[in-house]
Amino acid sequence: MEKWRVCSASGEPFEDETRFRRAADGEYRWFLIRAVPLRDQSGNIFKWYGVLTDIEDRKRTEQALKRSEAYLAEAQKLTHTGSFASDGSSRKIFYWSEEDFRIWDFDPQQGPPIRDMVLQRIHPEDRDNVLEIVEKALQERREYFAEFRIVLPDGTVRHIHGVGHPVISASGEVIEVVGTHVDVTERKRAEEERDRLRQLEGDLAHINRVSMMGELAASISHELKQPITGAITSANAALRWLKRDQPDVERACETTTRIIKDGTRAAEIIDRLRSLYAKSPPLQELVDVNGIPREMVVLLRDEANRYGVSIRTDLAADLPKITADRVQLQQVFMNLMVNAIDAMNETGGELTLRSELDRDGRMMISVSDTGVGLPAEKADQIFNAFFTTKPHGSGMGLAISRSIIESHGGRLWATANDGRGATFRFTLPITAESDPDNR
Repeated sequence: MEKWRVCSASGEPFEDETRFRRAADGEYRWFLIRAVPLRDQSGNIFKWYGVLTDIEDRKRTEQALKRSEAYLAEAQKLTHTGSFASDGSSRKIFYWSEEDFRIWDFDPQQGPPIRDMVLQRIHPEDRDNVLEIVEKALQERREYFAEFRIVLPDGTVRHIHGVGHPVISASGEVIEVVGTHVDVTERKRAEEERDRLRQLEGDLAHINRVSMMGELAASISHELKQPITGAITSANAALRWLKRDQPDVERACETTTRIIKDGTRAAEIIDRLRSLYAKSPPLQELVDVNGIPREMVVLLRDEANRYGVSIRTDLAADLPKITADRVQLQQVFMNLMVNAIDAMNETGGELTLRSELDRDGRMMISVSDTGVGLPAEKADQIFNAFFTTKPHGSGMGLAISRSIIESHGGRLWATANDGRGATFRFTLPITAESDPDNR
């Protein structure tokens, strides 16, 4: 009414949008009101002519559009996704979303940034590569994807995942380019942190292996000494057979064969030790799991004998090979077997290694002992890092072993035996490669 009074007094054309209530049902609807004055020859207004246009549908569409824009802006903010549009030929940017302004730290009051400003924000080491990807894609009339860094005025570096889509005319020309910029900085940092933790985990596993081998140095040196001593003895015998007035070549050959056998055994032991000492990235390969406990029995036999522990194996025949890291599985077996021997170091006993397929078709390995059993009221803590019942233990062996098994898609757990001792079991999945031909 105030606007109408002003226009009535001044004679200016009247235009406004307002709601009128419909008499039939009391519903309010939006109308566009336009009115112009009709003047007499003296210029005085003696009539007004007006038109009322029902714009209810337009208003509802506008409100729906505003809601959609608000939802889109909120979604972009939540997902750190900005959007843009540029001219297909001049590359001039004519649209830059609110979130894109925030990601790139441009001032929205100054309107969409010019292309050179955007290029300057891209990290110098990434700029040429991004330009090459974009230009090549647009020449080929296809979408492009680019991962790059941007450097903000305050020196902050952000990682961006960019996607561009060309809009093609009927004649095949690129009319415009629309696309998105996703701020993936947090994801990149999480990936870097995950890689760092994996490296630390690998370092800890390596330290654990070296520490354990150090603890077993005396036993291992004895294990190595046996074939070396045998080879020396056989070599001396071979010399005696050859130095006789009538050399006994046949016996010298037999003795030489024993030398080769002892030397090969020593070399195999050294190879197993080298693989455990080596610090190398995980290597996935087809592994005969039954072969690993047999290797560990050879390395730990003297350690077990020292404490009156006998080792028994019950390994299922025809188990399929699995895809795994051999060295990591060696470490798991060694950790579990050394723990079992330690549990029986005062009483002696029996260590049993068993392999089988469980009811779900997974490979299951168990290491059982007849020792002191699981720690009372702390059985659920034995896999925690730094938890140990040994006077000089690091508390990392079981934690690392569980981590290794879980990284292979399996599970490691422990249970108390009905009689004396405890049993540690772990499962490993049978991979697609583990068909009968790989057995």
